[in-house]
Amino acid sequence: MPPATPQTLLVGTYTASGSGGIQVFDFDPAAGKLGQAPRQVAPAENPSWLVVAPDGRTLFVVNENGPGQRDPIGRASAFRIDPATHDLQQASQISTLGNEPTHASLSRDGRFLFVANYSGSVDPGGTLVVLPVQGDQLKPAVQVKTHHASRVNAERQQAAHVHSAVVSPDGKRVYAQDLGADRIYVYRYDPSQPEAPLSRDPDQPEVVLPPGSGPRHLLFSADGRHAWLTLEMPGQVVGFDVREGKLVQTQQVDLAPQGFAGKNSAAALHLSADGRFLYVSNRGTDNQLVVFAVDAKSGQLTQVQRRSVEGDHPREFTLSPDGRYVLVANQLSNAVVVMRRDAKTGKLGEVVQTVQVTSPSDLKFLPAP
Repeated sequence: MPPATPQTLLVGTYTASGSGGIQVFDFDPAAGKLGQAPRQVAPAENPSWLVVAPDGRTLFVVNENGPGQRDPIGRASAFRIDPATHDLQQASQISTLGNEPTHASLSRDGRFLFVANYSGSVDPGGTLVVLPVQGDQLKPAVQVKTHHASRVNAERQQAAHVHSAVVSPDGKRVYAQDLGADRIYVYRYDPSQPEAPLSRDPDQPEVVLPPGSGPRHLLFSADGRHAWLTLEMPGQVVGFDVREGKLVQTQQVDLAPQGFAGKNSAAALHLSADGRFLYVSNRGTDNQLVVFAVDAKSGQLTQVQRRSVEGDHPREFTLSPDGRYVLVANQLSNAVVVMRRDAKTGKLGEVVQTVQVTSPSDLKFLPAP
């Protein structure tokens, strides 16, 4: 059997401690191992979230900058991806008109980048911003959407904090998860209105969540019939049915075990390629990946496993393209951890490798050349 072709993994990082920017690694799918050092570090300030265009030719990045940092301006950047080598070259950069952008999604037609400005400060607070896209060129924002804070948690909810902006599988809606508001704000997407493509969905303008829960990331099933959401502050995952475009809550599950007295901080969630298993990370003092089996008809979750991430603060993770490994970005222990995965049971096994990476925040594989 010929050796497996190396795959390319991009690692977004926080750069205050000297990570340098976006780190480009080769990944050996046969051994389940990364190169011990990146083969390229593309300079960027706080490239904390990465969006790969479907054709694999452009990478969009949010630069999670804000007051008190080397660059105090929140920005979004676009990088050209060399089709042969997968090397990165910055092509454009634009202000996101807000502080600490933490997440972004590309419209299904590739015309707009929807950016979540988290904003750790009360003033101006978080916003949802719409940036036009022309190839690898980002253009100035055409819309800025603001929300009202719930003020339930005196420390973290005195202002809106938009933590993610997620496009529905059919491309017709954008869902803004606002940690500071305890709500998902639902927008209709109309590309025929290029100066104002988003408007509040009249059928379901918002989804109200438990007070003080802090919604973070939303994920849809491939067929668009179900969705799941992490609630950051209580460390929970919520399940929804999607009925005529509306989110209808069906389940709410704790990530930590019963009787857990530590700190929760739910973060990332991803499905296996076959949709049979959902993986969710919980940070705080738990630092676990929780594996759920997904009922094919109802979308209901049944816990299969809780697995230590072998580190601190699993901000993000990803499954390898062949589904045989899970790679975890442990932000506070400065490492990417590679674990084996059993595709039949969904369970995570032994650690294959730990690679030192300063403040990793996001992991994205590129399509094969």
